[in-house]
Amino acid sequence: MKSRDYMVRATAADAQIRAFAATTKNLVEEMRSLHNTSPVVSAALGRLLTGGAMMGAMMKGENDLLTLQIKGDGPIGGMTVTADAHGNVKGYANEAQVILPANAAGKLDVGSAVGKGILRVVKDMGLKEPYVGQTILQTGEVAEDLTYYFAVSEQTPSSVGLGVFMEKNNTVKQAGGFILQLMPYAEESVIARLEDNLRQFPSVTAALEEGKNPEQMLEALLDGLPMEIVDTMDVQYRCDCSKQRVERAMISLGKKELEEMIAEGKEVEAGCQFCNQKYKFTVEELERLIL
Repeated sequence: MKSRDYMVRATAADAQIRAFAATTKNLVEEMRSLHNTSPVVSAALGRLLTGGAMMGAMMKGENDLLTLQIKGDGPIGGMTVTADAHGNVKGYANEAQVILPANAAGKLDVGSAVGKGILRVVKDMGLKEPYVGQTILQTGEVAEDLTYYFAVSEQTPSSVGLGVFMEKNNTVKQAGGFILQLMPYAEESVIARLEDNLRQFPSVTAALEEGKNPEQMLEALLDGLPMEIVDTMDVQYRCDCSKQRVERAMISLGKKELEEMIAEGKEVEAGCQFCNQKYKFTVEELERLIL
């Protein structure tokens, strides 16, 4: 039976800590098969998808949307992930087929694949202007970059752990992560205990390989700090594209570009970057878009 992808939200030490943990093997594997990503891209984008799913769950509004964008000077070029508040997440990498030698630790070299650059976090909460936070990439390894973003842009001391472990046949064996955040009123003793637990915690993929589920990961991370699970939510790779949405994107190209397509007199195919679904537009349909 296929294991379920899900996330837990918890608080600990009388709400001095808020915590999230997720297992995301199926959604990362779905992304890999949709985009035919190489192992290092599967690891990089899989980490960003996992982080995005948990950060999406932090949003309050039913229709809030979160977008994470990494732009780097490494061979991947960039990655985009969009998540909602209900555990739905989708994403793509600019270059899906990057092959690099392993890093010094013998692991997939996500940092070199991403390179130096920026992380942008866009939160669309239905207001006139979305919230945009931007920070410099620290390592390109994704988890450290999100940790730095929380500290600098949201002034929230956090610890982010993300991991994707690939099989020899390049499918996804394990994927998941956690986010721990200290509230402003956290006591020194709580902070010290949490730091000690983090030092002793193996990597996310090692914990998943041991068979730990999200609840058990948090139990280890929050050992000695009374924990309360607030809720549990399924997470999945889900694209909500439609021909209408692609039409809107086509209109945004501008009248001149659409007229050039019409002049060619041929059917045009446009695809969704998130799921590779293809939509065809006849010359008549293109003409209607200009009206």
